[in-house]
Amino acid sequence: AEVVFGIAAHSMALLADAVRNAGDVLALLLAWGAAALARRLPSVRRTYGWGRGSILAALINAAVLLVSVGAITLEAVERFLTPAPVATATVAWVALAGIAINGVTAWMFARGHEDLNIRATFLHMAADAGVSAGVVVAALLIAATGLFWIDPVTSLLIAAVIVVGTWGVLRDSVNLA
Repeated sequence: AEVVFGIAAHSMALLADAVRNAGDVLALLLAWGAAALARRLPSVRRTYGWGRGSILAALINAAVLLVSVGAITLEAVERFLTPAPVATATVAWVALAGIAINGVTAWMFARGHEDLNIRATFLHMAADAGVSAGVVVAALLIAATGLFWIDPVTSLLIAAVIVVGTWGVLRDSVNLA
């Protein structure tokens, strides 16, 4: 939905948020698939089993996210050179939906902080809600000021958040691979 509305609203910030959310879904699907493969027993052909599949999944996820960040960055630079009007009401409403979805998901993981994975999931989802809140603020600022450069600046900030969150995973997965 964020991709469709981001394109319709001409908002790079909303598209950047969509890429971040799509990356989260990809990471969950890859992690689930890698966990399923890791349960397979070793065979004659794969004497170590499939346990290293999680490393490959992390590497694929990080690479896809960083390529996506490159696309976001190129489009944001283009938007600086040729600013486009942004449908701020659409951006704000869709980002508010993102806050609600990520907030409810974070709330579901609010208990159980003694488990590192649960705590990491809670913090990740809470941060996602925070990024969506930043998109809402950007939409409101654009609506109030008419300064369309706020949208690509916000998308670059989101891209930076993605790079910071992804770089360590990429480095570790390459080292382990």
